[in-house]
Amino acid sequence: MSSSYELQSVELHKDVLRYVDIGDGPPVILVHGLLGSHQSWAPQLERLAHKYRVIAPDLFGHGESDKPTGDYSLSSHSATIRDLMDHLEIDSAPLVGHSLGGGIIMQLTYLFPERVDRLALVSSGGLGPEVSLLLKAATLPGSELVLPLLASDWFRKNAEGALSQLGKWGLPVKPGPSMAETWRSFRSVADRSTREAFLASTRAVVGPRGQTVSAKQHFEKFESIPSLLVWGGKDRMIPAKHADNIRREVPNSRVEIFPDAGHFPQLDEPDFFFRLLDEFLDSNGQGKDVAAGTDAREDITPAVMPLQRP
Repeated sequence: MSSSYELQSVELHKDVLRYVDIGDGPPVILVHGLLGSHQSWAPQLERLAHKYRVIAPDLFGHGESDKPTGDYSLSSHSATIRDLMDHLEIDSAPLVGHSLGGGIIMQLTYLFPERVDRLALVSSGGLGPEVSLLLKAATLPGSELVLPLLASDWFRKNAEGALSQLGKWGLPVKPGPSMAETWRSFRSVADRSTREAFLASTRAVVGPRGQTVSAKQHFEKFESIPSLLVWGGKDRMIPAKHADNIRREVPNSRVEIFPDAGHFPQLDEPDFFFRLLDEFLDSNGQGKDVAAGTDAREDITPAVMPLQRP
């Protein structure tokens, strides 16, 4: 999957951050996950840009941005998003975060609540301990020696004959956009600086027993912010049951589980994802009117349900 967008750049604290900035409507900021980039949002960028100003950075350590040695904690990443907003003169905006990006925007909401208008979490980290075996293994000593082999084309070709084992590790086992994006992202750890940034980011939030950072203690901070949760029912990286943690605690939220999608519902069901996100973003009347894709589901209202405390 390749990008057709020219990336902008800004120097933040002597490191260069690159990002997509397209469209001229109200701003919305898309934050990708581990080993991802702006390409993780590829099917959504142009569609959203018809109504919104779409900002999609490559986080430090990812994509085309610099990969410095240093702090890759959630707080550091969230401060980077804040600094990018300052550079772009965006006081506040809806934020959409996928996987690690979900944890980042929840941390940003905790640290800088005045900068967040709405919160959309897509297959988000930070909502429970369970993660794939692959992410747990990345926290173990010596994993930096194994990752180049796992990222090689040789391994991929041979491992595709052992799909059951890949499933146990948390990788998608059926051909499709989630599998393609997972392998595209994973191949990037063949580069040493990317690999080091991946390990630093992973070890900041995951340990041998699973996720070590949880947003649960901060859920009350999110109660006044409109929130949307989107998950793939077949997500093998971070299970969809994590949505229940917000379901129970934050009544001002909406949830959608895509039964046949994996860890990238925005890629596996791009038409429905766009309509769902567009409705959420535009529910306060900000966006300019535009027709959604004709092949999307005709009525998303029954699928977007307000969450109530049990």
